[in-house]
Amino acid sequence: MKIHFTKNNGPIDEIIEKLMETAEGIGRPKYVREMILASLKAGQEADESADLKLMNSTLKEMRFTSKVFGPYRNIRKVTVFGSARTLPGDPVYEMAKLFGKRLAETGYMVITGGGGGIMQAVNEGAGHEHSFGVNIRLPFEEKPNPVSEGNPRFITYKYFFNRKVAFLKEADAVALFPGGFGTLDEAMETLTLVQTGKRNPMPLVLVDDPDRPYWPHLIRFLEEDLLARDYICPADFSLFERVCSVDAAVEKIRHFYRRYHSLRYVHGQLVIRLTSALGPDEIRKLTDQFHDIIPPGGRIAASGALEAEREDADVIHLPRLVIDFNRKNFGRLRSLIDSINDF
Repeated sequence: MKIHFTKNNGPIDEIIEKLMETAEGIGRPKYVREMILASLKAGQEADESADLKLMNSTLKEMRFTSKVFGPYRNIRKVTVFGSARTLPGDPVYEMAKLFGKRLAETGYMVITGGGGGIMQAVNEGAGHEHSFGVNIRLPFEEKPNPVSEGNPRFITYKYFFNRKVAFLKEADAVALFPGGFGTLDEAMETLTLVQTGKRNPMPLVLVDDPDRPYWPHLIRFLEEDLLARDYICPADFSLFERVCSVDAAVEKIRHFYRRYHSLRYVHGQLVIRLTSALGPDEIRKLTDQFHDIIPPGGRIAASGALEAEREDADVIHLPRLVIDFNRKNFGRLRSLIDSINDF
């Protein structure tokens, strides 16, 4: 029998409906139904058991991720990347430890890979109650650091791609300390996602030891090789900031959420939620300054919660800006958010 996502599967649809009723407590039956149908279709189509194993492990890992992070969705979190080989006593290790401490004092939680080096330093600084560990199962068995060991907010993944989803989906900011291939991979992945709009704008801070700079070499490469060849544009440099102190890193993150709260798209329009409303003069200045990312005939307008947001009970108490955004220039969008916070 050929299975469809539309409701024309006859007895299969009836069985799925009955299954969900029997299970009870299914909050979003539309999506659960489609996941069940996708599993059935995969069972019909997959010739290799390896394909089914991958799909099965991926779904189970993502379900557990949602379960672990779910109770903390209203607390802002900072994902921190950096070398697992940095030792206690190294100036960068001590910076990372202080960074975790300052974030916890500010009300943030931290997400690290749960291993040694920079990860352990940040978890030590933030403390057990303010830490998540997002580990990866490797052939040489990277073990959890002492802060992450036994922590109910510690997850071990089989697949790197699931781990990366957790790192970035759950983060309200990303901080990168000096590191190796993994750190650079995570830096480029984060930049790619925010540059293309696949991840909402957020602070991305490159934290440097002022006595032994690490990030200027990468920034110079971006300027002299990528920008010079038009592989990226000048506005892309608004997507990240380099800092040379823990206080500066924390301040960059704090300032990003000074007035900006969050965003979503509703019927193609960008809706930015604010902690306090902008006045007509401020909106006029934004329109003039960022007209290049507004299509002809578009505008920036003050608003309350839109109908779709009310249906989802999505922070409906906050004032909004509704923007006709071209969904292309995300570096400029980041600059627009900075301008909102500067008013």
